[in-house]
Amino acid sequence: MQLGINLGYWGAGMDADNLAVAKEADRLGYAVCWAAEAYGSDAATVLTWVAAQTERIDVGSAIFQIPARQPAMTAMTAATLDSLSGGRFRLGLGVSGPQVSEGWYGVKFDKPLARTREYVEIVRKAMTRERLSYEGEHWTLPLPGGPGKPIKLTVHPQREHIPLYIAAIGPKNLEQTGEIADGALLIFPAAEHLEETALRHLRAGREKAGKTMEGFDVVPTVPLAVGADDQVDALADMFRPYTALYVGGMGSRKQNFYNQLARRMGYEKEAAEIQDKYLAGDKEGAAAAVPRQLIDSTTLLGSVDRIADRMQAYAAAGVTTLTLSPAGFTLEDRIAALRAGTEALERAGLA
Repeated sequence: MQLGINLGYWGAGMDADNLAVAKEADRLGYAVCWAAEAYGSDAATVLTWVAAQTERIDVGSAIFQIPARQPAMTAMTAATLDSLSGGRFRLGLGVSGPQVSEGWYGVKFDKPLARTREYVEIVRKAMTRERLSYEGEHWTLPLPGGPGKPIKLTVHPQREHIPLYIAAIGPKNLEQTGEIADGALLIFPAAEHLEETALRHLRAGREKAGKTMEGFDVVPTVPLAVGADDQVDALADMFRPYTALYVGGMGSRKQNFYNQLARRMGYEKEAAEIQDKYLAGDKEGAAAAVPRQLIDSTTLLGSVDRIADRMQAYAAAGVTTLTLSPAGFTLEDRIAALRAGTEALERAGLA
């Protein structure tokens, strides 16, 4: 199992620290550095900046939002980043959510599975550098009856095949991801529930495509906080607002994928309470309602030995790249957490 880091959203006041974290992860031998985007900084610019100041670590989008870019533009960006980074780019895609898609980009959030499938097909075709033509429900290239003609990408990516990942939570999206992608980006992953909430659906998609899980990258992101084992409760409390935001406040009451995931992990009553309080404006109450076990099972908390045990559980569950979000109040804390991550991986016998 390899390790990655996730820098999250740029512009949150820790930008200089994030670059230092990326450089240290590069030095320590982490496999990949991911950056996210929502409706602030874009991931492509951040990844270019990080790639220019690192040497070995891959840079990956987690995610490029599908409603934000035409698929051919995404192919251009992927090819350019791969070329500039010396073959270190990984392309992560996702449909975002209805509030961002419709409120920020003005793109209707309908038929997300079909839209994702067409998008991936066009991106892959464009990056082969063959002349691009496509006829689908959501995109037709070139437009019929006009001056457009099939053209091809002029930039040569460093690699013949740029790894393509999809951020997936729901069962149908997970199955399609297994069918059409090279890897899956997961969030709030509990090792104990990973088979039922994700792996079986990914496996079904791989089987549909006539493939096995061999070579498919399972990439959950987990927050990491290091401390003594008797401090685990206090460390878990650090992530209560984060968990409450996603389970309670991401999306609408009817369309909150993270809330639905918590319910599938057995927290149906608690997920409903968190959402009720969060949407009513009681964010503190929502955070307090998050079960400690939900946080502990979806994060890495405590001593290096305790973290090593959890890493073994993730590896046994089928994780191939464990992406860490190192927490800390200072840059030194986050760097120490990164180093603890590599030490835990070695103690777990997974390095």
